[in-house]
Amino acid sequence: MNAVGALLRPRSVAVVGASADAGKMTGRPVAYLQKHGFDGEIWPVNPRAETIAGLRCYPDVAALPGAPDAAIVLLGPDRAEAAVRDLAARGCRAAIVLASGYGEANEEGGRRQQALKAAAGNMRLLGPNTIGLVNLTDGIMLSATGALEVGELPAGRISVVSQSGGILGSLLSRAADRGIGFAKLVSTGNEADLDSTDLIEHLIEDEATDVIAVYMEGLRRPEAFKRAARRAAALGKPIVIYKVGRSESGARSATSHTGALAGADRVYDAMFRQLGVIRAESFTDLLDIPAALVTGRRMAGGRVAILTSTGGAGTLLADNCGLGGIEVPLPDDATTERLATLLNEDQAAIGRNPVDVTLAGLQPELFRGAITALLESPGYDAVVVVIGSSALARPDIVAGAIVECQDRSEKPVLAYVSPHAPHLVRLLNEKGIPAFATPESCATLLRALRRPAVPPVPAETPADEGVLAGLPSGNLNEAESKALFARFGVPVTREHTAADGAEAAAAAARLGGEVVLKILSRAIAHKSDIGGVRVGLTAAQVPDACSAMLESLRRAGAPAPEGFLVQERIRGGVEMILGFHRDPQLGPVILLGAGGVAAELFQDTTLRLLPIARGDAEAMVDELKAARLLRGYRGAPPADIDALVDAVMAFAAMAGAAGDRLLEAEINPLFVLPEGQGARAVDGLAVLR
Repeated sequence: MNAVGALLRPRSVAVVGASADAGKMTGRPVAYLQKHGFDGEIWPVNPRAETIAGLRCYPDVAALPGAPDAAIVLLGPDRAEAAVRDLAARGCRAAIVLASGYGEANEEGGRRQQALKAAAGNMRLLGPNTIGLVNLTDGIMLSATGALEVGELPAGRISVVSQSGGILGSLLSRAADRGIGFAKLVSTGNEADLDSTDLIEHLIEDEATDVIAVYMEGLRRPEAFKRAARRAAALGKPIVIYKVGRSESGARSATSHTGALAGADRVYDAMFRQLGVIRAESFTDLLDIPAALVTGRRMAGGRVAILTSTGGAGTLLADNCGLGGIEVPLPDDATTERLATLLNEDQAAIGRNPVDVTLAGLQPELFRGAITALLESPGYDAVVVVIGSSALARPDIVAGAIVECQDRSEKPVLAYVSPHAPHLVRLLNEKGIPAFATPESCATLLRALRRPAVPPVPAETPADEGVLAGLPSGNLNEAESKALFARFGVPVTREHTAADGAEAAAAAARLGGEVVLKILSRAIAHKSDIGGVRVGLTAAQVPDACSAMLESLRRAGAPAPEGFLVQERIRGGVEMILGFHRDPQLGPVILLGAGGVAAELFQDTTLRLLPIARGDAEAMVDELKAARLLRGYRGAPPADIDALVDAVMAFAAMAGAAGDRLLEAEINPLFVLPEGQGARAVDGLAVLR
C-alpha cells in the first residue's frame, strides 16, 4: 500500500493533541473514529491525559507502540512542526495537519509552511489548513468537521476532493440530507505536499469509487492532472469539477486580442472539454451531476421524454430542457397508440411531450406502464418523471414504480420533485433514482449524461530552436510575424515592405489594383487605432497616404515606424481571428473566433490547449456562432471551411515548433474566402521572449 492508500485506509492512527473533551474540536477525531466503527488501532497523544475515550493515551510520539500508518495533528502552528518531525522519525506513512496560519495567511506563514514540509521528510503530508478526510467506505474518519455529527451518513460510490475544508463539510451534510452516498472525501487544504491531483490519481484506481467530484481553486501540476483525467476517462470514471475563479481575467496586460479573449478561466474550460471532464456550473451541480452519473447510465442522444402528473411542472421542465439544448420531441405513432390504449385517452390528447397522466391518477399499473412505454420507445434517450403533490401521500408507489421500470432498461431515468418534499428526494436517491428539486437542474444533468467520448491525445509538434533564430525578443512587426506563419503553411496576402512613400508606391504598382497600406512597427500592435491602416488605395495615392500616416503617428506621440507594408486587398471573405496564447498555469492555447475590429466586442471564440488534432480544429469551427456565416448565411456562398481548418492546423504546428520563446501570436483578420478559394492572413502579430 502506498502512502496515500495508507492515509485513506490506515490500520493504525495516531491522534496528536487529542483532547478528552469530545465537545472540543481536538476531541472530535477520536470520538468520530469510534462512533463510525473504525476497527483499527487508535493512539491518542497527549502528555496531560492517561486515557481518552477508554483508550490508552501516550505522552509523546516516541512513546507510541509502533509506527502509525497515519496521524492527524491537532496542534497549532507553533507546535505542529515538531510533531510532524517526530512522526516522520517514528516511521509514520502520512500525516494530516489541520492548523491554519500557513501559506494562506502571509509571507511568514509561507515560510512556516515550507518548514513544515521539510520537517515531514519522506512522510507524506495532507494540509495544512485542512479539515482532513472521511472514508465512508471503511468507516474511517480522520477529520474534525462538525458535519460528522450527522446521525446517518450513507456510503456510496462518489468520492470528493476539495481544496476547501468547509466545502467538504457542506457537501457531506447536503448529501446526507438528500440520501446521496459518498465513498471518500478529502480536503487538501494548502497542498504543501499532497495535492488534489495526488488524491484524484489514487481515487481513480479505488474500487469503491465510480465518480470523482472536485472543488478546485487551481492546479499545481497541470500535466499530471491531464494524465489522471485521461486515465479516468479510459476507466469510465467521470470527473466533475466545480472550478472557482471565473472572474479572473489573467490577460489584462496582453498585447494581442487573443490574450484578452483567452482569460484564465476559459483556458480551464478548454482543458476540461478536451479531457472529458464535466464542469459543474453551480455548486448544486457538484452534487447533482455525480449523483446522476453514479448510476452508470448514459444518454445515446439528446432526446428526452417527460412524464408528468402535474401539467404546469411538466411545461416548466420542458422549457428548461429546451433552453439547455435538450430535445423534447413528440412521441412516435406507435408510442402514442400504446399510451392512449394504456391510459384510455384519445391519441390526439396523449400524443404530446410532456405526457400528462394527471387524469389517470397515481394508479401503479398505469404509472409503470407509461414509464415502460417511454423507455422502450426508440424516439427517446432518457425519461424524466415529474412528481407532483399527489405523490406525497403515497411516495413508495411512485418510487417503487420508477425503480422497477428502470431495472428493465439501460436508459437513464430521472425524477423532478415539484413540491417541496425533501423526504421524497431522499427516498428516490436512496433507491438509485437521481432526483432533483429544481427544473433548472434537469438540462444540466441530461447534458452531463450525454458527454462525448474523449478523443485520443494528438501527437505534439517537437520544438525547433531554429524556427525563431535571428528574430528579436518582444513584438515582431507584421511582415516578420506573417513570414513566420507562412513557413508552416499559413496562407498570407501578397505583400511588400517599403522604406518610404516612393518605395511603397512602386510596391503598389507591382501588386496592381487597389492595395492596403500599413505602417510597419514592432512597437505598435494595433495600427488601426492610430491611423496606421488605409484600405483601397491606388499606387498614385500611396505617397500622400504614407505622409498622412507619419503625421498621425507624430500627433499621437507614437514612435517612428520601421517602414511601410503594402499588401493586396482581399474582398468577399468571412473575417476570423486565429490566435495563440501561453497560459502561465496550463500552457499553450489556441483560439479561433469571429474576427475583425469587433473581435473583443462579440467574443465569439473557442479555445483548445495544444496539441490538437484535425478533429479538434473542425469542432472549434462548429462551436462558433460564426459557423453559420461560414456555411453560407441568408444566401451568401459558403466559405472555404477546409482551408480554415488547414490554417488552424498550420498555425498550431507553428506554435508547437516555436516552443517556449513564443508567448503570443495572432492573425486578425484571417479572411476565409468562398469555398474553393482558400483563406488569407491579412494581419499578423507574434510576441517572443
